[in-house]
Amino acid sequence: MIDKLVRWYDVVMSRGFDKLRSPLLLVLRLMFGWELFQTGKGKLQNIDRFTEFLTHLHIPMPGVNAHFVASLECVGGLLLLLGLAARLIAIPLTINFIVAYVTADHDALVGFFRDQDAFTSAAPFLYLLVSLIILAFGPGLFSLDELIRRLWKRRSA
Repeated sequence: MIDKLVRWYDVVMSRGFDKLRSPLLLVLRLMFGWELFQTGKGKLQNIDRFTEFLTHLHIPMPGVNAHFVASLECVGGLLLLLGLAARLIAIPLTINFIVAYVTADHDALVGFFRDQDAFTSAAPFLYLLVSLIILAFGPGLFSLDELIRRLWKRRSA
């Protein structure tokens, strides 16, 4: 009786819920990839305003950094949408959003243990979270990375 219960639990909790991983990763990539692309595109279209903002934050070489961050977000968003080089692009995106916390939302970062609401409501939070999720779990089955992996595996077999 206990063995059947343990097997049933394993089937439902492990294998059953594992099937939700790829659809969830797809939804996260589509939602935040599109939003990130739009954000980066908006920064590129208003690069002078974004450069001024970085200057206000005392970021070194604000013009170069403005172009870099805006391009990273624009291209990174597209790559997340497609699930192409997703884990690779998640690395600079994660660093980008950590830097955003350190510079633009420093109080929320420093007060993490005192006020988690301020930390989680800061602008970079969801982007950082999704970047870390994609870095840890990959883009899922519904991605170009997976298609390329399967084609490469078939070709080498």
